[in-house]
Amino acid sequence: MKPTGPTNPVLHELITCLRKESTSSKAALWDRIADDLEKSTRARRVVNINKLARFTKANETIVVPGKVLGSGALSHSIVVAALGFSAGARERIEAAKGKTLSIEQLLKQKPKAKDLKVMG
Repeated sequence: MKPTGPTNPVLHELITCLRKESTSSKAALWDRIADDLEKSTRARRVVNINKLARFTKANETIVVPGKVLGSGALSHSIVVAALGFSAGARERIEAAKGKTLSIEQLLKQKPKAKDLKVMG
């Protein structure tokens, strides 16, 4: 059977934008994130706050091609861009003086994909 990709038109548009930006700015990271977002919903990444706390340093920018969940505690500020956030995750990131963004917002802020980390 031929893979069809996501049927969500908003997600499909995001994947298209990521692929265009990858070729225009020669940043392979956006292409990798687009590949991850094309996977089925069950195969997408899910990251808890405790994993972000363990594997990040203060003031880093993280991309999660999936959902961020609120299990754990965060003691330093980070910028997290993801496809989705649970309410608890958003609260914990912002309580640690961090910032939450959508992947589209991060794409506009950092088109060259400099100093980004992918978690998942």
